[in-house]
Amino acid sequence: MYGRGQQPGMRIGPPITPPIIKQIMIANALVYLAQQVVPAVTFYGSIAPMAFWQYGYLWQPFSYMWLHASLLHIGMNMFMLWMFGSQLALAWGPKRFLRFYLICGVGAGLIIATYPYLIYTWHPQGLTEYTLGASGAIYGVLLAYSLTWPDRTLMLLFPPIAFRAIWLIPGLFVMSMMSGQNISHIGHLGGVIVGWLYLRRKGHANATFSWSQLKSRWKRHQMRKKLREVRYHEYEARRRDHDRDDDRRYH
Repeated sequence: MYGRGQQPGMRIGPPITPPIIKQIMIANALVYLAQQVVPAVTFYGSIAPMAFWQYGYLWQPFSYMWLHASLLHIGMNMFMLWMFGSQLALAWGPKRFLRFYLICGVGAGLIIATYPYLIYTWHPQGLTEYTLGASGAIYGVLLAYSLTWPDRTLMLLFPPIAFRAIWLIPGLFVMSMMSGQNISHIGHLGGVIVGWLYLRRKGHANATFSWSQLKSRWKRHQMRKKLREVRYHEYEARRRDHDRDDDRRYH
């Protein structure tokens, strides 16, 4: 990936992995190993709204963000942390990054624990459902990255699609909605909401990003798309003219 103001080219991952990112990844890996050895770690550490609000399991909004359901689950979360969190940690410093990471994760956990009570009439079984994973904190990091470097160009490997960093969060939400897997969308959204509120309050990044700015960026995207189409048609017209000239020359 590359961005404006950088040396042109493609790069997979950050140039440097800061110690704080390594430490968070190691902590997650150690907790995952503990889950395999002591299954009770998963049971007591995951968030269940009823357990948190009615039985006093007050540690769950913190503990759930260090637990994972599978190797694929922890692998994807740690990859996203490494890919986007490293550059943010380099820019912010370890203390500021860790504070933001924990606030997003715990804040998302509190939303996960509270939201089922708001929709209890339509989804009563939500009070006993368990949620685990670092995605709430990760989505907060992704939001901060996209607001800090909104015009940086990112490239997906599968499919190979290039897009601006500001569209990272909307794109991931669409992909997660389409995946059909057992994903805590409210946890992802909670991490984004808490991260945005924190950044806005601290005046960091471009957290004053508004709906009108989003529409403006969409209009600019549409204009660039139309411009590319016009250029393509002009190219095709010149190519056809060139082919006709070649026909006249050889006939």
